[in-house]
Amino acid sequence: MQSPDIDELAVRVQISDPDPLLADAGLPLRALYFPLGFPLEVHTNSSRICAAARASWQKFKPRFACPPLMLRIGVDDSMDSIEMPLAPICRSQGGLLTGIADMQNFFVCNLDQGFSFGWVTPQTAKSTAYLRYHILEAAALSMVAGLLATPVHAACVAPLQCGMLLCGDSGAGKSSLAFAGARAGWTFVTDDASYLPLDHFDRTVIGNCHQFRLRESGVGLFPELEGRTITPRAAGKPSIEIATSEFPDITTSDSAVVEYVIFLNRQYDGPAGLYPFPKDRALEWFSQFPIKGIESYQTHLEMIQHLLNVDVLELRYTELDWAIERLNILAVTGR
Repeated sequence: MQSPDIDELAVRVQISDPDPLLADAGLPLRALYFPLGFPLEVHTNSSRICAAARASWQKFKPRFACPPLMLRIGVDDSMDSIEMPLAPICRSQGGLLTGIADMQNFFVCNLDQGFSFGWVTPQTAKSTAYLRYHILEAAALSMVAGLLATPVHAACVAPLQCGMLLCGDSGAGKSSLAFAGARAGWTFVTDDASYLPLDHFDRTVIGNCHQFRLRESGVGLFPELEGRTITPRAAGKPSIEIATSEFPDITTSDSAVVEYVIFLNRQYDGPAGLYPFPKDRALEWFSQFPIKGIESYQTHLEMIQHLLNVDVLELRYTELDWAIERLNILAVTGR
């Protein structure tokens, strides 16, 4: 039998192995955005991805001079499904982070290099809220939190131009107090996700000042939110997404310098008040947010330790109006 020549073998390989990993898949649509002020290149093959990226980041202005992060996200038309996936499960090892909803909807981030890629189905791409929150924003902000800024699960506001972090676990009331305070005249920076840029060492916090995300129960506190669309959040928690531009009386800023760290306590049975909070407990709480295993992990811990050089306090309260007035007094008097 005559052996096939090299050209014939090349044809066979090309036919039997047409890039099954999609390593060379074309992503011709490209745009540059600035989430939290950091440059991010988005490469995709879908106009729906482009529209979702614009909805998330078109209001942000360039703020930081650094090489752009990279997000390559495609829609795989060969893997469609009529059902929406659950929220992705995230795991990290050795500087790599995965967010996997199912075998067809996922993203992967190299946190040390600022590179990420992922694929979604056409059905997922049609759900703008899911796509933005669980895929695009999750991938982009994970890269920011790995390479460029220390993440903190806290709201940031500035009563009378005095920067304060509002801290506590999920359900502590951070977003509600931030929204109520903004309606009462505070400058609003972010409602539950704050970041300390690694190239600043002055306790500057940045965040998304363009929207609030409140739990569905917020309607009971703010009747003006009645009838708002509920959007999906991580771990199945629903939320109401509100653009700050809908409230022209609210003052916003993309950053603030933190002068006080405030832990919220709405469950205390005793009298309302503002009390010292142990800094060792605060350090333990803050230290859960930097991603372990990345090259900049120690730098993140140093940023947190520097942040806690300010007064750390516990606000015990039940009434929003009282809490707003008490923090206004703190901003003016320092007590």
